[in-house]
Amino acid sequence: MALERWVDSPRVRSATTALILGNAVVLGVETSAAARAHAGDLLAGLDRALLAFFVVELLLKLIATGPRFFRSGWNIFDFAIIGIALVPAVGPLSVLRTLRVLRVMRLLSTVRRLRMLVDSLAQALPGIGWSAALLGLLFYVFAVVGTEMFGQRFPDWFGDLGRSLYSLFQIMTLESWSMGIARPVMAEYSYAWLYFVPFILLTSFVVLNLFIAIIVSATQEIHDQDQRAELEARETAAHAERQEMLELLRAVNARLDALERGLDRERLV
Repeated sequence: MALERWVDSPRVRSATTALILGNAVVLGVETSAAARAHAGDLLAGLDRALLAFFVVELLLKLIATGPRFFRSGWNIFDFAIIGIALVPAVGPLSVLRTLRVLRVMRLLSTVRRLRMLVDSLAQALPGIGWSAALLGLLFYVFAVVGTEMFGQRFPDWFGDLGRSLYSLFQIMTLESWSMGIARPVMAEYSYAWLYFVPFILLTSFVVLNLFIAIIVSATQEIHDQDQRAELEARETAAHAERQEMLELLRAVNARLDALERGLDRERLV
């Protein structure tokens, strides 16, 4: 359909992306009290105009694709964001005015590379979930051990399971773990390094890098799928062109054959 091709054309997508970025700038400027005092009406007008453009663009896409519009998760994502922006932000719903900034998230659906990254994260979720389960198991084991070993002497850090888990989270992030927790504990328990060093190696350097590896692998797979889809699309287009040329050549040959038969009959006469 011509309308669908126009809505999905690179020119329209580029214009939409530019206006989304412009909307982000307007929303950022509106957070300044000085800017609202000097150009509050102008900013509000720009915001309404940009919202009107997004609504029209979404309606055109909905008209062009029909029921197929809701088969795409990204279309549903855009529909929800624009729908939230259209809810009157008055009374108890005034908090929705803050959610206007979600329009900036439409960059995820309009910019191809960002969309590919989100798809990669979604595809990596099962692997990330199992890695998170492994990380949680390590946290639980080390928290129980830490509570048993250091809880009596350091109740603020290891007094119970919850405090131990939080202390281990701080250690995993490497935030003041040495001078803030490890060294004071080692001053009382010289063997405590046998507890802290393996935990840091397992969590900060092994499991977290496993998260990164899963995401990179999923991103590469999505990229390969995208390249294969582009190659198949080019091959399909090339095949269609070849078929069109063959049909044209057959038509030309048929016309030439008809002309030759006509000339032969004229000679016989």
